[in-house]
Amino acid sequence: MTDIASYYADLTALEWQIDLGADEAIQDTPVNRYEQAVKPAKGAIPKTGPNSNIKPVDFIPVIPQVQESAPDIARIMAGRCNDLTALRDALAVFEHCAIKKGARNLVFAAGHASARVMVIGEGPSRDEDRTGAPFMGRSGAMLDKMFAAIGLSRENEDGQGALYITNVLPWRTPQNRDPEPEEIAMMLPFLERHIALVNPDVIVALGNIPCKALLGRTGITRMRGTWVEAFGKPVLPMFHPSALLRDPAKKRDSWNDLLAIKARLQP
Repeated sequence: MTDIASYYADLTALEWQIDLGADEAIQDTPVNRYEQAVKPAKGAIPKTGPNSNIKPVDFIPVIPQVQESAPDIARIMAGRCNDLTALRDALAVFEHCAIKKGARNLVFAAGHASARVMVIGEGPSRDEDRTGAPFMGRSGAMLDKMFAAIGLSRENEDGQGALYITNVLPWRTPQNRDPEPEEIAMMLPFLERHIALVNPDVIVALGNIPCKALLGRTGITRMRGTWVEAFGKPVLPMFHPSALLRDPAKKRDSWNDLLAIKARLQP
């Protein structure tokens, strides 16, 4: 990471620790809290000794240990991000998703942030894991061709013709397996924040995994072509480009979906 990226990553990590309750830095020498006497309030000192049921150890304060879940930590970190650079840096230092350890690169997004259409895919493939960019290879070429047909491109910097692309998971799963529900749950706060920062007019959910993350259900063959809502945004489920490569007959349905997107963008 660059120096500025490292700065934001360190800042995000520090703010996360503060939210978890950290209120002091590590001292030069360790402190044994069990050796520190706890002074009871005046007039409330109980008797101890052989005739008492209360032992000195009873006065050691018990500090509850709060165990934050991975989705909770993700929600705290994502909520601290005020721009896309900070969000990317937060993902880079998030260590609670095991699939990160087997991935080569963080695959964040492509396209211009002013785009009216945000496309959400499943997760990186081998090509995307290698390059660090979403939707590469044959699926990426098919995606570009599909949206070029309605005047949208990831290369376009004009908000009217721009396309913004990301995935539910920013790291490749082992052997390209489907992500586990727990993995989707822990990455969902980052995706929700991603949507809020881009603030698109329309979201396109490509395949079952984005539909599961955004809508809580699957069945892309039934769901495609019908507008729904998630995070306050209109969402259109569509076939993943790889499905079109396997079954060209699906291109007709996808063309109808693209026309529906174009109509939705009309003033």
